[in-house]
Amino acid sequence: MSRARRLTVLGAATALAGSLVAVPAAAGTAAPARPATAAQDSATPATPEKTPVAVGSGGAVSSVDADASAAGIAVLKQGGNAVDAAVATAAALGVTEPYSAGIGGGGYFVSYDARSRTVRTLDGRETAPRSAGRDLFLENGAPIPFADAVTSGLSIGTPGTPATWDAALRKWGSRSLGQVLRPAQKLAQGGFTVDPTFRQQTADNEARFRDFPATAGLFLPGGKLPVVGSTMKNPDLARTYGELATKGVGALYDGALGRDIVRTVQKPPVRTGATRKVRPGKLTADDLRAYRALGQAPTRTRYRGLDVYGIAPSSSGGTSVAEALNILEKSDVSRLSEKQYLHRYLEASRIAFADRGRWVGDPAQEDVPTKGLTSQRFADSRACLIHDDKALTSPLAPGDPRHPKRCAAGDKAAPATYEGENTTHLTVADKWGNVVAYTLTIEQTGGSGIVVPHRGFLLNNELTDFSFAPADPAVRDPNLPGPGKRPRSSISPTIVLRHGRPVVALGSPGGATIITTVLQTLVNHFDRGMPLVDAIAAPRASQRNAATTELEPGLWNSPVRRQLEAIGHAFKQNPEIGAATGVQRLPDGRWLAAAEKVRRGGGSAMVVHRS
Repeated sequence: MSRARRLTVLGAATALAGSLVAVPAAAGTAAPARPATAAQDSATPATPEKTPVAVGSGGAVSSVDADASAAGIAVLKQGGNAVDAAVATAAALGVTEPYSAGIGGGGYFVSYDARSRTVRTLDGRETAPRSAGRDLFLENGAPIPFADAVTSGLSIGTPGTPATWDAALRKWGSRSLGQVLRPAQKLAQGGFTVDPTFRQQTADNEARFRDFPATAGLFLPGGKLPVVGSTMKNPDLARTYGELATKGVGALYDGALGRDIVRTVQKPPVRTGATRKVRPGKLTADDLRAYRALGQAPTRTRYRGLDVYGIAPSSSGGTSVAEALNILEKSDVSRLSEKQYLHRYLEASRIAFADRGRWVGDPAQEDVPTKGLTSQRFADSRACLIHDDKALTSPLAPGDPRHPKRCAAGDKAAPATYEGENTTHLTVADKWGNVVAYTLTIEQTGGSGIVVPHRGFLLNNELTDFSFAPADPAVRDPNLPGPGKRPRSSISPTIVLRHGRPVVALGSPGGATIITTVLQTLVNHFDRGMPLVDAIAAPRASQRNAATTELEPGLWNSPVRRQLEAIGHAFKQNPEIGAATGVQRLPDGRWLAAAEKVRRGGGSAMVVHRS
């Protein structure tokens, strides 16, 4: 969720630059519990506008929000590395983009270490309670309505974001959690400026927000929608960040903050007189204590002489992007017409989604053939399905990456399940050449809709990323709920290397469209020759093994749509797909930060200029 927001009084990089000190004990002392409130005033600070592209030699940050990018830049200016800056940026997004991300959610962290020239990852995906079974979202043998599942305790998984921050900083950072949280803590205390998008997103959630007093108290101050141009403060979140800074993430996984989360999940604090049926969840203190952010090997594939690294399952992002690139590997995409290029890109994506639906789930509980899915041999066996004069029909049956056979189909086809679209992504690089691509989320806009009372953050609804029931009982579904299981994701933070050194890193929000956004941006840049900021801005198409392909207006209104329809493609319009950010290492050694020019109000690319 990106907005054309101005920085807050305390949010500018210059104001934050001196804040990187250990948080005093007094600042982290939890204040007495009291109702969460969001204060507003009419001050609108004069600050620089967002810019979608910037170039500098001392590091770069690209996110959807100027306050958040400024927090990361401040850390870089004070000598922090890319990991430190990524956590600082993410924490600030928890303040200014609370409907997309925060400590009540999870995500995936991909990091490049310049010294060892290696890529490392953390799986910070939320987990289901250990009591969860395949029937988590079933009543009387049938799935409950999706909207009912979203706004409930049932949808809330164990948060992974705090554990991800802690693990990343301990393994690869150079600053303490308290130091990197300080800019976001000040931002929560001082407030950010409300813009039309934030107000609209609040309005879209107003009915369910009103059913939870803590949520209404935070996001509907005085019982009304926030006023555009006013300052939205979150003192409860500032105190929560202070508690994490002084006590560590154990405050959440084995402390008072965790007990507050469990109480909220098990007994959702619904307004007296509300008619909404809000089902309780079964998350326990034991579930919180058992949570770990998992270090694991990235996915890797070769494409045009480049090494493309992504996140391995439980996300399907790395395997699906890799498979689609492998399918396109033997096509000279740079020489194709726009129609030919889009046709092959859409077909590669269609095939990759067919295969991810059958094979990708939580590898701790499912046999996921990651190596096979990312192999060139398997991609070649699937690429032969593509014909230049006729589109494939969806749902397409999956192949078998364990035993690839040319043009052979495996199990029966099954339609894809739904994923929420409102996540956020940030990309960071530092002066030493370290890079981070980090995507974090609470799932839908506003997550579960439930704020933890007196704590200032929304809880996720990530468990709705599970399949509620098999789309076809005859087709095995690796993404059904299970005890302690991580739901499948489409998050696709990606880092591209040439000869062991970074070339580009990027990612995007957008639910299942994340995969297609990252794939199309990579192809636009490396095959079609677009500068990174233009590759991000180009109109998008998203085919996810569905009967119709989603098109943004730039393609919907172009002649190429009719050319593709003539060979069997069917389309529906989507006004906006994804909101990518990225960084690029230029030949002269400088960093280029790139973000959206228009989507979600435009992104915020910032850099450090060495003096």
